Amino acid sequence: MGSGSQKFGAPEWLILAGAVSFVLVLGISAYWEPQIRALHFFQAWMYIAAVVLSFLGSRWGYFIGLSAAGFWNYVNLFVVRFFFNGLEQTAMWVHTGHLARPDIFIAVPAWFSNLLVICGCLGASGHIHVSTKDDSAIFGGLLLFSS
Repeated sequence: MGSGSQKFGAPEWLILAGAVSFVLVLGISAYWEPQIRALHFFQAWMYIAAVVLSFLGSRWGYFIGLSAAGFWNYVNLFVVRFFFNGLEQTAMWVHTGHLARPDIFIAVPAWFSNLLVICGCLGASGHIHVSTKDDSAIFGGLLLFSS
């Protein structure tokens, strides 16, 4: 299932830092908006699974991390304006010294947290030894998704 090596390199630490940061953002967001607590609870478990599995050297950890973080960042760049609205709040905060909408600003650290997870998963998945046809199909799909 995994590579068998328990080496914790920079990619694994990027995954950990990004996932922990994103789970904290999910918690803050769930505190502000009670109606999305269940969604954020289950979303956090994907990141926890990605961290645990990646630290075990499992390709599934990299796949889960890349899929969850990649989908979240993609949607925020190309489907909804949450990230761009957060950037507008950041710019207003820098110019005025007042953060008017922290609930919108939170998209910025969330997006960059997911970027850390994506970079870590891509970096770590490059060291995976692909040995079977099933592994090749899964890893090929991972590379196709990331490009």
